[in-house]
Amino acid sequence: MSKTCHSEYGTIESIVIKPVGDAFISENLIADQWEKLNYLGQPDLTEALQEYETFQNHIKNNSTQLFTLPQNNSVGMDSMYCRDAAIATDFGMIICNMGKDARTQEPQAEKHFFLANDIPILGEITAPGILEGGDVTWIDQETLAVGHTYRTNEEGIRQLKALLEPKGIEVIVARLPHYKGKSDVFHLMSILSPVDKDLAVVYSPLMPIDFRNLLLDRGYRLVEVPDEEFDSMGCNVLALSPSKCLMVEGNPITQQRLKDAGCEVIAYKGEEISVKGGGGPTCLTRPIWRKL
Repeated sequence: MSKTCHSEYGTIESIVIKPVGDAFISENLIADQWEKLNYLGQPDLTEALQEYETFQNHIKNNSTQLFTLPQNNSVGMDSMYCRDAAIATDFGMIICNMGKDARTQEPQAEKHFFLANDIPILGEITAPGILEGGDVTWIDQETLAVGHTYRTNEEGIRQLKALLEPKGIEVIVARLPHYKGKSDVFHLMSILSPVDKDLAVVYSPLMPIDFRNLLLDRGYRLVEVPDEEFDSMGCNVLALSPSKCLMVEGNPITQQRLKDAGCEVIAYKGEEISVKGGGGPTCLTRPIWRKL
């Protein structure tokens, strides 16, 4: 059994999370920030803590090593969605540069944490480049897909390629549509979640044709998310291990389609920690090493 960071579906060995209590901190901070951050509604801290406890237990029970990012006054509520600030590679972490202005301090906070925990750094995306981890997903161990979105620009993609292509990694660009505009949370992983070597959850109406065809050409089977379950985060699915999936409650059609494709599915209540902030289980975690 091999170990790699270049997988979205292998059995999680080490993973980073940011507990909601250390991100939301207080009702006063939530009241001050939620509208500025474009949340769909004001999260209830008590309910969020309960939801997160259940979520964290699922992560803890399905990983060998759990890192928890500490409270940091330089970052806000969105720091709970810790995938976005860094990318994991076998060569070290890539520190991102956020496209959302309110999140600009998160990458450096994660960088300090990684260094303090002997997690190596490969490089950093710097201005004028922007790149968020939610726009990046491994297709296979030698292929990384990156979304060109309002959160990830051409210069960020150029820098990403400069870090990885000399190491033999193919970087494929998926150019995503305008959709709801700059203020919306719309990443590549909003429409794509690989959950096994040849299986991915997708929302095809917003997927570039050439990119969707590339997945099919590489042997992927696609679990299609219906229109009515896109906004409820049906496409945001975290593989805890091959075909063992964690997703937000309230997406019964997608959940059944995953089961029909041979998956085990765990659904968690995520109204406060996922739906309101637009961050499902892939957003709430930064997997590092996985076993294949």
